[in-house]
Amino acid sequence: MTLSVPAAVPPALSYELYPPTSARTETAVMRVIEELAGTCPDYVSVTYNGSPERRQASVRLLEHLVHATRLRPLGHLTCVGETRESLCLLVTRLVGLGVRGVLAMRGDLPADPGAFRGELPFARYLVELIRDIEDQHSATLAGGRMAVGVAAYPNRHPESPSFQHDIEVLVSKERSGANFAISQVYFDPADYVRLVTAARAAGVTIPIIPGIIPMSSSARLQRLARMTGVHPDPALLHRLELAGSDAERRRIGVDAAVALARTAFDDGAPGLHLYTFNEARACVEIVEALNLPASRGVPGETRGARSA
Repeated sequence: MTLSVPAAVPPALSYELYPPTSARTETAVMRVIEELAGTCPDYVSVTYNGSPERRQASVRLLEHLVHATRLRPLGHLTCVGETRESLCLLVTRLVGLGVRGVLAMRGDLPADPGAFRGELPFARYLVELIRDIEDQHSATLAGGRMAVGVAAYPNRHPESPSFQHDIEVLVSKERSGANFAISQVYFDPADYVRLVTAARAAGVTIPIIPGIIPMSSSARLQRLARMTGVHPDPALLHRLELAGSDAERRRIGVDAAVALARTAFDDGAPGLHLYTFNEARACVEIVEALNLPASRGVPGETRGARSA
């Protein structure tokens, strides 16, 4: 008898979306979702921050993804400005909606130092809270688990004393119950390798998925550089500024993102997370250029378990 050899696990694919802020942007987001759905992603994450109105918009978009599409939604969740009770209610609501994945983050601290920062000071406590609520709703989850992701930092977090401290924080998040991580934006392929190497040396075993943006807007790249302290290649910025059309800028940005993703895959990355900024075309072109297969699984399970 001849035993068949199982096919290699294909890389995971996911996208990040912003919730719409008006009827006009809602129409645009619905178009983006339709375009991205054609690439068969493993999941689509929805950001969650800002005013109560924006947070409600996030929940509404998650509900739309659950009930009106075949996409698997991953809900962002931040603990800044939240009480334990408010977070318990929100996680319970997400479970009731049918959301089976959460990206747990602390969130940006308020500019006012006297403002309420929330009862949970760090993301690891939010992970623990999600796992506690999961235990309380095991019947709803049919005995399964929520996929809980966290952020990982290829470069030092702006508030962190050191890169090594960020690695120690990632260790604590895994010990609290996280089962995958998505990297913040980076531009040098060596940054991802350094992150994974340091994390593995410290005992992190969960998949670490590179987060990449289509690099087609010099203004966006410069804004990210100011926010994160991570600067893109000046030569790339120069090429984007000299480009004579949006199509040329998109081609330049797609090529740069594809090169970054290919290097990450060569270095063992288990998947790719694209920060879409609610623009589908460049993301679809990146996926097509990478020839990612449309055979998908569930975040945090076997597809993402390959060592990075």
